[in-house]
Amino acid sequence: MAVVILQHAPAEAPSTVGAALAAARLDLRVYQAGEDDLPEDLTGVDAVVVTGGAARIRSGGSAPAREAELELLRGALARDVPVLGLGLGAHLLAVAAGGAVVHQAGSAPGQATRRTVRTAPASGSDPLFAGVTAELPAARWGHDDTVELPAGALVLASDDHQRVQAFRIGASAWGMHFPLDPEATEAEAETETEAVEAADGPARSAPERWWGPLPARFAELVAGRAEHTATRAFFTRRADAWEERFAYQTPAYEAAVARMGLRRGQTAVDLGCGTGRAMPALRAHVGAAGTVLGLDLTHAMLAAAARIGRATTGGLLLADVARLPLRPGSVDGIFAAGLLDHLPRPRTALREWARVSAPGGSLLLFHPAGRAERAARHGRPLSPEDPLAEPNLRPVLEATGWRLTTYDDAEQHFLAKAVLAR
Repeated sequence: MAVVILQHAPAEAPSTVGAALAAARLDLRVYQAGEDDLPEDLTGVDAVVVTGGAARIRSGGSAPAREAELELLRGALARDVPVLGLGLGAHLLAVAAGGAVVHQAGSAPGQATRRTVRTAPASGSDPLFAGVTAELPAARWGHDDTVELPAGALVLASDDHQRVQAFRIGASAWGMHFPLDPEATEAEAETETEAVEAADGPARSAPERWWGPLPARFAELVAGRAEHTATRAFFTRRADAWEERFAYQTPAYEAAVARMGLRRGQTAVDLGCGTGRAMPALRAHVGAAGTVLGLDLTHAMLAAAARIGRATTGGLLLADVARLPLRPGSVDGIFAAGLLDHLPRPRTALREWARVSAPGGSLLLFHPAGRAERAARHGRPLSPEDPLAEPNLRPVLEATGWRLTTYDDAEQHFLAKAVLAR
């Protein structure tokens, strides 16, 4: 697991953030802004951290080096790679997302000021900011420039002049206009550190009390989302061509859906739906009175599905297939193509699918190629450890609430149907 750190000045190295990331066993790859070539591909990158600096930016007319930084951030935003922008890094993040930098008259680089920072209501449910101190005099680094956030961004903290001090874009990108290192705060602002007696321990400085948990929380989030980040990065760059590349498989998907035994008026879900290839067939079986949902972890795949009209056949939801936003017992049929054997915790997923399934609900595991054919395609023998081999699959299904009723591992397809045992 690797984290790209874009550093604008050696003095701005995020030692607290870096230490937290290293403690989470994340590999730190440091790039010097304006000197090192930035990665063009985010494959294998689990987070991006952009540090501060004395320079100012403008929303238009960027130099090539600055444009490369913005492209790196745009790529991270598109793939939902976690981002932490500090100071100048927060400005770059806002601009990359479609916002703008607001230059304050009379302020200049290197001119640090001290303002009271207050958390916003949205911070209460934020993965990083939940539970942090509500108000603190905090030193700002650099200058008084601030940002106009793009639509949909959440303000997490602001100062006593209503300037944005912290924000989140999407689910995984944070910008903060203050440093996360108490040492940096003291050096930049040349202010005294206020000792605050902690209720459960020795005195801590005011900066530590304010943002002390944030670096560790960000590192924990990055490590926890690493599997999802890799999945999104893989499928995002393939999303636009996915449907055209695999459109020939549509008849096989239609034939598989026909074996689910769905009836009119029922609810059917396509998990890991990609571009929603199974959704038209699911709609045909449940009819206009039924409900069809396609769920996927990658926004780019759902956007591609919407472009080709799949939203007209059912709802498209961005969701983790192991944590479904569905009520217990609300689903009559689950279709999952090429999914189960790629999940890190298949038993957890199967239990979740059982939770949302109605009594007698069906689960269809499908792939448009048999196990032997896929193994040969990858140049390896068919392994007895394959989780989709019947001796391995049947007990896992039974242990998670399912009863295997059909197992068909043919040359041209793999299909296993199970019904909810309860």
